[in-house]
Amino acid sequence: MKLINKKNKNYTQVFHLFTEEEWAKTGKNFNKNIATFFTGKKHEIFVNAHEEGITYFIGLGKSTLQNFEIQQVALKFSQTQKEKLQPAPTLMLADFLNEKQFEEFVKGLLIGTYNYPFERNQPFWNTKFELHFENLSQKKLDHISQKAEALSNGQMACQDWLNKPANFKKPDIFSLYLKNLAKKYELKYTVFNRKKCEELGLGAYLAVNQGSAYDAAFTILEYKTTVKNAKTFGLVGKCVLFDTGGVSLKNSANLHYMKSDMGGATAVLGTLIYAAEMKLPVNITAILPITDNAISEKALLPSDVITAYNGKTIEVLDTDAEGRLILADSLSYLSKNYKTDFLIDLATLTGSSVRMFGDTCGALFSNNEELKNMLIKTGDQTNQRLWNLPLWDVWKDDIQSDVADLKNLSMKPVGDCIIAAKFLEYFIENHPKWAHLDIAGVAFGNVGYAKEKAATGFGVQLLVDLIENYH
Repeated sequence: MKLINKKNKNYTQVFHLFTEEEWAKTGKNFNKNIATFFTGKKHEIFVNAHEEGITYFIGLGKSTLQNFEIQQVALKFSQTQKEKLQPAPTLMLADFLNEKQFEEFVKGLLIGTYNYPFERNQPFWNTKFELHFENLSQKKLDHISQKAEALSNGQMACQDWLNKPANFKKPDIFSLYLKNLAKKYELKYTVFNRKKCEELGLGAYLAVNQGSAYDAAFTILEYKTTVKNAKTFGLVGKCVLFDTGGVSLKNSANLHYMKSDMGGATAVLGTLIYAAEMKLPVNITAILPITDNAISEKALLPSDVITAYNGKTIEVLDTDAEGRLILADSLSYLSKNYKTDFLIDLATLTGSSVRMFGDTCGALFSNNEELKNMLIKTGDQTNQRLWNLPLWDVWKDDIQSDVADLKNLSMKPVGDCIIAAKFLEYFIENHPKWAHLDIAGVAFGNVGYAKEKAATGFGVQLLVDLIENYH
C-alpha cells in the first residue's frame, strides 16, 4: 500500500475518522442530517456519496480506545466495504491520530483484505490505490507501509496454511513450501527424515509419525541477523497437519476442524516472514516437527512405552495427547543443540484450555517472571491475550508412570492443560526462560471473513511485537 504525504485539491474517495468526542466537537460542520446516522461509535460507518465522490465516515469509539481497537475498526471496514472501495488516490483525515495509531489503522486495512484462498485482488493491493496523509513525514509513512506489508504477509501465510483443507497440506507439500520460503528469505533450512530421526533418537516425535503414510520432516529454520550480540529466540510450533487422534480416535462431530492443529507452527511461520522482511536485529531458531496423527497398522498404541530424545521414557496412555510428544522432542533438541535467550513453544494443545477460556485468550505457562510479564503485556497490547496459569510441582505426581519415567496423560478429568505444561517442563533441559502457550481456543474460531470457523492469525502479532520490543 502506497502511503503518501500530500493533499491534492480533489479526491473521489475520502476516509474521515472520528472518535465520539471528535464528532461531538466537529460534527456540526457537516450536513446536520448525517448525525441521524453517525455518532462516531466504534465500527460505525456512514457513506456520504456526493457529486465529487464518496466520503466514508469511520467511527473509532471513545477517545480512550487502545491501539489494537483502531486496527479492529480498519479490519472490519476493509472486510465489509471491499466490494465498494475504489483503487484510487484516497485522502485520509484524522488529525488526532498519532504515528502508532495510524500504523494500526493501515495494518487493519491490509489484514482485512484476507479471505481464503488469499489473492491480492482487493483495492488496497492495487498500485493505483494511494493513501494520502499529511500528518506524518514521508520517511515515517514509508516505514509504516513496510511494517504493515511485512505483518500482513506473515499473517496471511499463517491464515492460509491453517485454512487449507487437509489434502492440500500433506507433509511433503508443506515441507516444499518451507524449503522455498527459506531460499527466498535466506533462512538456514534443515530437515530430518525418519531414518535421520531414528539415528538422532527423536523417539517421541517418531512415535507420533510412525502411523503416517508420509515420511517424517522434523524441520529447523534459522533466521540470523548480522547485528553483533543479538538476542536469540528459540521458537517451537506444534505442527500436526491433521489430527485424527490416532488409535484413540476423536469424536467425528468436529473432526474437520482438526486441519487446524498446526496453529502453533503457522504462528511461528508468520513471525519468521516478518522478521526476515523487516531484517529484525535478532536471531530466531525455529523447530516445526511436521507430521500428521494418522491411524494405520503401524500407529502408536495406547500403553506403548517410547523413549524421547533426552532419554526419558514415556508411557502413552492416549494417542490423542500427541502434541506434547512432538513438542517434547522439539524442546529438548532445541535446548541441547542451540543456545537461546528465550524458549517459547506455541501449540493448539488441549481441549481443557478451550473449556477454560473459550476464544478469549490463550493459556500461558512460564518458569520465568520477566518472560511471563512480557508476554502478558504484549498480549494485552496486541489483543492476542494470554492468561497465566501455575506450574506447581503438585501436578508432577499425576504423570508418574508404573512402567516408564512419565505418562503422557493424568487420566483425571481436570486440568489437562496444566498437566501438559508440567509434562513439557521435563524436556526443556532446565532452560531458565521458557514459556508454553496453549492456543487451542484462539487460533481457529469465528472470524469476519468466513461463514464457518477459520484461522484467526493468533500468535503472529503477539510474537512479532514481543521480538521487536524486547530484543
